[in-house]
Amino acid sequence: MGKQGQVARRASEDRGTTRTAWLVSRHTFSFGEYADSVHQGFRCLRVINEDHIAPGSGFGMHGHRDMEILTVVLSGAIEHRDSLGNGAVVRPGEVQAMTAGIGMRHSEFNPSASEPVHLLQIWIEPQERGGRPCYSQRCFGLERERLGLLRLAGPSSAEDDALAIGQDAHLFVAALQSGGEVSRSLAPGRGAWLQVLQGEIDACGIRLRQGDGCSVEGLKLVTARAVGPSRILLFDLPPWPPSIG
Repeated sequence: MGKQGQVARRASEDRGTTRTAWLVSRHTFSFGEYADSVHQGFRCLRVINEDHIAPGSGFGMHGHRDMEILTVVLSGAIEHRDSLGNGAVVRPGEVQAMTAGIGMRHSEFNPSASEPVHLLQIWIEPQERGGRPCYSQRCFGLERERLGLLRLAGPSSAEDDALAIGQDAHLFVAALQSGGEVSRSLAPGRGAWLQVLQGEIDACGIRLRQGDGCSVEGLKLVTARAVGPSRILLFDLPPWPPSIG
């Protein structure tokens, strides 16, 4: 991991790996059998897993609790079923949000007989534990990403159609042409994480390539400028752990 000022790079090739007959998963942070005492997460952002799932395969029914789980599909499709009775297929341009709360079970399966699915699964620790489990899904459309930072998820708000999660954390996506730039002002005490889905960007003076991520601390503004056609996720995250009044 290289550092420049308040920005720290997490290189794609340094991530952990899980490899089975049907799954290749890269772990930005410690996860499962990949134990990494240095990279346990960033603030309330606990997991970024980049998964490639073979046709006709997937994760059987399993449980979660006290976690906000977001799924962003990059190519292919994933079929979701859960213990609340929800069943849906998530495709590129759509995002799935699951509040595990006091506990829920779900499965994720690639329904295609020929096409693999490529997705990111993101875990964010909730503001409060023991909440009511719930599921939501929304189609945002890939074309909207080209207009600037598009908010996909965050605290409940009537200002846009972002998916509501139980944490004061915001997830944005942007698709940039070469030379294109986006920026996000950070309130005092807040930090950011940038994850490159495609292409190459300059993030606050550090070069990031596909699969790379970086943390941003102590800056008032986080910027990303595309070196070539690129697609990024940007997380705006609260102080962590929360202060106890």
